[in-house]
Amino acid sequence: MEAAVGKSTDVARAKARRVKGMIKESDGIALDDERLKAEGRREQAEARREEALARAARPSSDRPSSDR
Repeated sequence: MEAAVGKSTDVARAKARRVKGMIKESDGIALDDERLKAEGRREQAEARREEALARAARPSSDRPSSDR
C-alpha cells in the first residue's frame, strides 16, 4: 500500500506541475511573451508525461475504476 501512496503523490505532483505550466502559459499570453508561453507549454507536456508514467506504475488494484 505504501508504494501506491507514493505513486498517488507522484500523480498529484504532476498535476500541480501541469497547473503551474498553465499559469505560465497564461502569463505569457497576457504579457505577450513568447518565451514564457513556450515554457508553460513545455512544462505542461512534461507534466502530462510524468502523470501518465505514475498512473501506469500503479498496480491495477490501486487504480480508480476510471483508470482501468
